[in-house]
Amino acid sequence: MLTRKQFELLRYINDYQHKQGFSPSYDEMKEALTLRSKSGVHRLIRALEERGAIRRRPHRARSIEILIDPDSLRQPASARLPEEAVAAFAPNVIKGNFAPRLQGARTAPEAAAVHLPLYGRIAAGLPIEAMANTDAQIEVPSAWLSRGDHYALEVAGDSMIEEGIHDGDTVVIQKAETAENGDIVVALVEENEVTLKRFRRRGASIALEPANQRYETRIYPSEKVRVQGRLVALLRRY
Repeated sequence: MLTRKQFELLRYINDYQHKQGFSPSYDEMKEALTLRSKSGVHRLIRALEERGAIRRRPHRARSIEILIDPDSLRQPASARLPEEAVAAFAPNVIKGNFAPRLQGARTAPEAAAVHLPLYGRIAAGLPIEAMANTDAQIEVPSAWLSRGDHYALEVAGDSMIEEGIHDGDTVVIQKAETAENGDIVVALVEENEVTLKRFRRRGASIALEPANQRYETRIYPSEKVRVQGRLVALLRRY
């Protein structure tokens, strides 16, 4: 027997997979169920696993396998999600001229995609501006991008694996010098190390949080950390 929220999440994942062909992200699940934080999503996912409703494939992002069809279950009261909750996350292609909006990005035909500079792997000792001298590019859907400049980086290491970010993935970054608490950012630490971590400001200190239990949160004086961009998308080749 599932609780109302557990049933809502199971049905949402199932509907999303039928529409998109892959599982929703934790952020999408949080928004669809109007939860305050992703920790609530994690608890619901664990509960569904314990009840044999889903199975997560290890070391793969967006890889939840539905084991029990929600339509075969008795629906708890008020568990029906509005159709717009799933439709809100359907990808689309927006046609138009994005050149004024995506500074520094070359638009592909009909603005279906843009080409971003690919700066290589996130590596110690190389601030983003030192990595910018490259002719390498990567094509991404224009709908993924917002205002401002963007660039792409290849992820090194597994410190963000619990957010579905794996070694060798390519992340799309919006250039920025500031961040909100909870953002996943590219940060330059002590002018020496570039890292991808979750950002938390605590008074005069900044915490850079990994998403892997094997790593510890690192805390620095705010003047030792320089935000160089915010994560907006993820690419992976299989």
